[in-house]
Amino acid sequence: MVVRPAVLFVCTGNICRSPLAEAAFRVAAERHGLEGLVDSAGTGDWHRGEAPDRRAQAVARRHGLDIADYRARMVSAADFRTFTHIVALDPGHLKILRNRRPIDSTAELSLLLDHVPGREGQGVADPYYGDARAFDVTWADVRQGAEALALKLARATMV
Repeated sequence: MVVRPAVLFVCTGNICRSPLAEAAFRVAAERHGLEGLVDSAGTGDWHRGEAPDRRAQAVARRHGLDIADYRARMVSAADFRTFTHIVALDPGHLKILRNRRPIDSTAELSLLLDHVPGREGQGVADPYYGDARAFDVTWADVRQGAEALALKLARATMV
């Protein structure tokens, strides 16, 4: 039986890092022949229903991706059963997810950059209070992490 990965990316408000990680992973998953559920969410509900930050949309557009239709939402208890992998964008998010994890959770929790050799334990910097260059740095990090995660999952589905 082939398990189709279901991956949820989580940051604070779901308007910067996690939607960019979702977009980057969709591209990497397609490149590696992965099919499955991909989404993003935040640990808080401050931006529920909002589109990603305009600067996140701009960096995605520069890389040929349109994330304007993405909408922020807060991670839910059901996500821990729906998704096979819940991927935090920094150690603070991972701690929150571990504390919120229901007893019947089936999701594997990790940091995005844990999947990149030599970057284990590192978080993707929050670009929210920065300028456009900060979003470029975030894009580079999420693209690298998404590629490494997609490759890992593709290899696991071949076994």
